[in-house]
Amino acid sequence: MPSPASGPPALRLEIRLSGSGGQGLVLASTVLAEAAVATGREVVQTQSYGPEARGGASRAEVIISDEEIDFPELVSPDITVCLSQEAFDTFAAVTRDGGLVLYDEQLVVAKPVPGVRLVGVPLTSLAQQAAGTPLAANIVALGVLEKLAAPVPVEALIESLRRRLPERLLQADLAALQVGLETGRRRRPRRAANPRRSP
Repeated sequence: MPSPASGPPALRLEIRLSGSGGQGLVLASTVLAEAAVATGREVVQTQSYGPEARGGASRAEVIISDEEIDFPELVSPDITVCLSQEAFDTFAAVTRDGGLVLYDEQLVVAKPVPGVRLVGVPLTSLAQQAAGTPLAANIVALGVLEKLAAPVPVEALIESLRRRLPERLLQADLAALQVGLETGRRRRPRRAANPRRSP
């Protein structure tokens, strides 16, 4: 007889943001993690740098769960964001079967990854147009992801940006987020990447 407390399995969503140092991956992961915390989820956020602070390989990772996270490392991400060719070549193929890879189509020549949905978006170009700087590509990516996979509500992302950024940067990054949302809405796949469920 099932326990009265039994219900649907808990959500666990693993997200890897990858690219080069200086592309704001840590900021994007922090904004995403804080937004998830604000919705009551359990969150682990980590980052790893290459040999150089700027220009070297870099990645940041976020795990979002409905339950306590007892294993705080990514195994096979549900979502991988690639902002450089090296990042795509290294990390796209380890995205889990049925997962999603979002990449900057101006910086990455993508190759098919069996079982994984690839979505190419000109993230850097959109950032330049919307925010006046290519460095806002990280925030454009968050907007696209919100529409493709809904890791956190957009309102939580906006509030996280407001808490994290000084006023002189906030309006540009809000514009970057908005263009990402609009682009993601147009690129939304028929079936978004589904988060795994813990038994």
